[in-house]
Amino acid sequence: MSAHPGEPVIRVTAMPADANAYGDIFGGWLMSLMDMGAGLIAARHSRGRAVTVAMDGMQFHLPVKVGDEVSVYGRLEREGRTSMSIAVEAWRRNRHADEEFKVTEAIFTFVAVDATGKPRAVASSPSKQES
Repeated sequence: MSAHPGEPVIRVTAMPADANAYGDIFGGWLMSLMDMGAGLIAARHSRGRAVTVAMDGMQFHLPVKVGDEVSVYGRLEREGRTSMSIAVEAWRRNRHADEEFKVTEAIFTFVAVDATGKPRAVASSPSKQES
């Protein structure tokens, strides 16, 4: 099993409603899981609302099948004044096996926003305050 980059943020089982007629999972479904996972990291790090503003290109290395366990891992790559870049990887594991395989990866860019949707400064994380 390979080492995962970052923390685990989402783990789900791919279901028939997430797949095409051949049993392959829709790429958009997988991308939405990755966006949600990155969003959890962005919200926690910025201490509030953060919105997706960009995602770099994705290449799908392997298919995900109905019944596979899908795990999303992420880590903060870069922090700007109002933005954050979050690296995300998606891995799959057959539900009857132990070995995992990386399916895809991407960098998601988020901007911290206030209650009116305007960009705001990224709040310091607890680890920064302790340093």
